This record gives sequence, C-alpha cells and structure tokens, in this order.
Amino acid sequence: MPVYFAPGRVNLIGEHTDYNGGFVFPCALDFGTRLTVTPNSDRLLRFRSKNLADTVELPTDRSFQPLPNRSWVNYPLGCIAQLAEKAGGLPSGYDLLFEGNVPIGAGLSSSASIEVVTAYAFNDMLGLGLDRTQLARIAQQAEHTYAGVNCGIMDQFVSANGKKDHAIFLNCDTLEFDYVPLCLDDVSIVLTNSHSPHKLDAGTYNRRVQECEEAVRIISRSKPIRQLADLTISDFKEIQDTITDPVILRRARHVVTEIQRTRDAVRALKDNDLSAFGQLMNQSHQSLRDDYEVTGLELDTLAETAWQVPGVIGSRMTGGGFGGCTVSLVRNDAIDEFKQTVGNTYRQTTGLQAEFYMAHTGDGVRKITE
Repeated sequence: MPVYFAPGRVNLIGEHTDYNGGFVFPCALDFGTRLTVTPNSDRLLRFRSKNLADTVELPTDRSFQPLPNRSWVNYPLGCIAQLAEKAGGLPSGYDLLFEGNVPIGAGLSSSASIEVVTAYAFNDMLGLGLDRTQLARIAQQAEHTYAGVNCGIMDQFVSANGKKDHAIFLNCDTLEFDYVPLCLDDVSIVLTNSHSPHKLDAGTYNRRVQECEEAVRIISRSKPIRQLADLTISDFKEIQDTITDPVILRRARHVVTEIQRTRDAVRALKDNDLSAFGQLMNQSHQSLRDDYEVTGLELDTLAETAWQVPGVIGSRMTGGGFGGCTVSLVRNDAIDEFKQTVGNTYRQTTGLQAEFYMAHTGDGVRKITE
C-alpha cells in the first residue's frame, strides 16, 4: 500500500501578502502529514485519522459536496473531488489513513499538508501527470470551496515545493520563485506555540481579504491597480489620502510595507546580515499588530518578550494569526534562556503554557513507499 508525506510550513516573513499578490518567504518543515491509501472494492471513500476519533465513509458515486460542521474531511475531499472530475471518476473505493504531527491550530499549515498530500497521492494513483504547482492550486481551491477559507497560495505551494535547508522566495502573483539557502550557522529557528488556536474559518481571516479588496476598489478610482502588490511604498504615500476609512487604510499600509519588508529581508539573508533580517521580522510583527490587527495578547506577549532576551535576533507571529505560533531566530547559546524567559512571562501574563519546537527544514510532498 502506498504511503505519501507532505510537510507543514513556517513563514519567516511576508504575512497576509499572498492573497494580495505579494512576496512571501516560507520554508517547509520536517514534520507534516502521512497518508496511507488502500484501494477497496466497496466503492467507498473511508477517511480516518490517527489524530482524531471519527471515521467518515462516502460512496464514490456521489456528488462530492462539502460536509457540514466544518469537518476535517473537507480538506482532502475538496482535492479528491477535483481530481476525480479530471479523471472522469474514481476507478475504485479507497481507505485513507492520515497521521500528522503538525500541531493543529498552531498556524503551521496542518490543513495545507493534508490537502497537498491528498492531491499528490490521487494524482499519482490516477496517473493524471499534474505538476506540483497545479497540485498546489487544487489544494488551495479545496480550502476555498470546501473549508470556506479564502487563503492565498503560499501554504499549499511550499508544502508541494519545499526544499531542505532552503526557504522559498515566492511571488504569489506569478508563482515565480527562488530557493534561498538558509545559512544560519550558530542560529536556530524556534517556533513557540501559544496554545491559543487560531480559527481562520471563523470569518475574521475572510474579512481581512474583503478589506484588502475594498482598498483596491478605493485606490483604483485614482490609480488603476489590480491588487495591493501593484503599489510601491512611494505609490502608497501618494494615494493614501484617498482612503478615508482608517481601518481600510491600515490594512493596505500593512500589505504594501510587508511586501517591501519581505524583499529587504531576503536581500539581508543573501548578504548574511541576520541582524537586519531580525529587525525586519520585528517590524513585521508590529505591523501585523497595529495595522492588520491579527495578533492579540498571546502572540504579542510571546514576540515582545522575545525581543527583550539577549541572543534573540528577531521574533514575529507566523501564519494567519488570531493565535498559533511565533517564529524566532535565536542564537544557539541563548535558547535555554529564551525558553525560560518567554515561557515564564507568557504563563504569568496569559495563564497558558507555551510549547517550543526547534524548526528543521524539509523537502516538499513525496511518496515514501509503494
């Protein structure tokens, strides 16, 4: 029976820019989702997860519609529905067993890893010959239409295309990308889980998407643009007075400045200037806190405490926000102090227990065994 694997991801900088056509800078992780697929003669799709208690069975001859109550099965089902249509139907039933070690709700793309591993597996089994970028688009569409989250392409793209010891500098408009080596020497990437799970399908994420679309509509009256990524910071300063709604103004300002921060951060990393990279991470969090308003007490406490610890180069929220994780660059000799200081302050401030993971990069989706 074939086994497939797709990784989770962490975004180093470039948040809420992907659905605005901007740049992002994520890397795939070495943990993710395994999928074991066994054909069956029952003409059933059986979805089971070692991480969850329920099993869902669906006949393969049905019209695959999203399941109610935001079922986790919608993530893989949305991919299977698209691939089955391309293949003219499914030749048999399948038992699908998922096993993941991406913390659910941590903002590390557990959903994207489920989608991408499913898309890759069925593309392989049905012999459709789709490439990794096509599979990422299918996974993104599943999130839109089956999970109800109007996400950008970043999470699915990096899960499909990740490369060990590299981050991906991705233009989310054209999908052109470069692999950038992560040469961190005596510095580690540390993820801190707030254990305040984010809920992107609760509507707040989609509202940010709508606010950015409204900004484009307003700006286009005086300067025709297709998306916020079409604006430079200089452009934005020229037209910002046309946005009279202060909320829409803040949303647009974050996106435009975050896109430039991402460009600058990649340049700093290529120049081996980790100090500059870390300062841009901090500025990114401040913008996400003040202009985009997607952080909250938990993520702010984690990041702002980290900034005070000697040996921390930079720290910011990562992912969609509203809970989840921060990502920090920490010198190896300061990791113990970082964990102790951040953990203690976080517990005293929020009453929650933070959890720390050392982030190791990994490759994108792949087949593990035949």
